[in-house]
Amino acid sequence: MSEAFTKWDVTEHLHTREEARLYLEACAVEDPGDGSLIRAALNDIARAGNMSQLARDVGMSREGLYKALSEEGNPSFATVTRIARALGLQVRITA
Repeated sequence: MSEAFTKWDVTEHLHTREEARLYLEACAVEDPGDGSLIRAALNDIARAGNMSQLARDVGMSREGLYKALSEEGNPSFATVTRIARALGLQVRITA
């Protein structure tokens, strides 16, 4: 008997701002120091919501937002901050 697997997509599980916050926090803790997990988490959170509206709120084109948050993307800190703010989140540094 063979097993059937389906692809797991985090975007199907991010329904509230609190879930998005917790997910982003976990990715920030596990980030290897290059921001790749934070960028990926923001991409997932954006895809779970309305990417077009988020792009308008951030002041970017939808395509520009997709590119910034893609695996090849390298968003500036200002872009990350604007995305977080548009999602109702804050960037905080704590000890």
